[in-house]
Amino acid sequence: MNNGIIGWDVGGAHLKAALLDGEGKLQQVLQVPCALWRGLHELEAAVDVVLNALSTKPLLHAVTMTGELVDLFANRQAGVRSICQVMDAKLSGVKQFYAGALNADFSGFVTRQEVDQHWQHIASANWLASASFVANNIHYGLFIDIGSTTSDFVLLKNNQPACMGFTDAARMQSEELVYTGVIRTPLMAVTQKVKFDNTITSVAAEYFATAADVYRLTGDLQAADDMADTADGKEKMPLASAQRIARMIGHDVVDAPIESWLGLAQEFKLQQLARLKSVALAHISRIADKNRQQSMCIVGAGTGSFLAKEIAQAMNVQYLDVAQLIAPSSKNTDENSSEIPPATSRWASVCLPAYAVAYLAFNKLKLDIREHA
Repeated sequence: MNNGIIGWDVGGAHLKAALLDGEGKLQQVLQVPCALWRGLHELEAAVDVVLNALSTKPLLHAVTMTGELVDLFANRQAGVRSICQVMDAKLSGVKQFYAGALNADFSGFVTRQEVDQHWQHIASANWLASASFVANNIHYGLFIDIGSTTSDFVLLKNNQPACMGFTDAARMQSEELVYTGVIRTPLMAVTQKVKFDNTITSVAAEYFATAADVYRLTGDLQAADDMADTADGKEKMPLASAQRIARMIGHDVVDAPIESWLGLAQEFKLQQLARLKSVALAHISRIADKNRQQSMCIVGAGTGSFLAKEIAQAMNVQYLDVAQLIAPSSKNTDENSSEIPPATSRWASVCLPAYAVAYLAFNKLKLDIREHA
């Protein structure tokens, strides 16, 4: 406990880490690129980057993941096993792997020796760590985590995640997992038709542009979050993004003024927002009590939390950014304060599974200490 805990979220494109001190207070949050599909050496290098950047070297590590899905691995079981092997070898001290649904309160962790037995509970469980953290603070609500590639929707009832599914397959069927995000999603996956200069046009089924191009032009995407490569491997300036989205409708950027391409970006945003809003409405409708529906809130997290906020506004529902749960008083603090700086809590919102898995491990450790005192 004295050295704190670090939570790790091993994704297919990024490695995220959150450091808590011995009192459970957030100290650092880091996100580094990790193109895991290129090989396990990418994960090893990313872990080294994080460890070198930490202000302290904790002796307890809590690990969650989605990286087992990349096509480097023959199947998800092999992916879980390989990722756990790398993390076990690279980290010193006690390593715990999050197997959320293993326990009724979603706080399950297993040792490296237990990974093979419980790999199905470990695979892509990072969303459950996040939802469990949020549920501790929210009695009724809808948790929406919009990331670079996917969006998670978790209904919260009586301070517990009210999940219809736990595997990716089940969650995709129930639309608790929606494969659309604000950075890496190809625009051809957002919509097949879009309005451009008051005319409806088809969208090319080609990997010409991504959602990041849209949100660079709308001004929603923060530069610090914009880590993925562009579709053509070229620069991320507004004109280059406009050129890429122009290709989506058979144009070159010189065919129209920049205002037209800004308008096209807004149309793609509206299409993605409409899809996400319809999913949110469907989940909120699962609450039978109409009064309860009206009093619940939407809790937003992730790189695309700005879309969760717009969904709440469109539905006239209270919105709460998860950063306010991590650091309730962070609005009035500065970098020299003893409170969590706003920039740190904001990064914890973007990297929520890493923070959440550290939070759950810390609380479990405190409970274990009390029980054995």
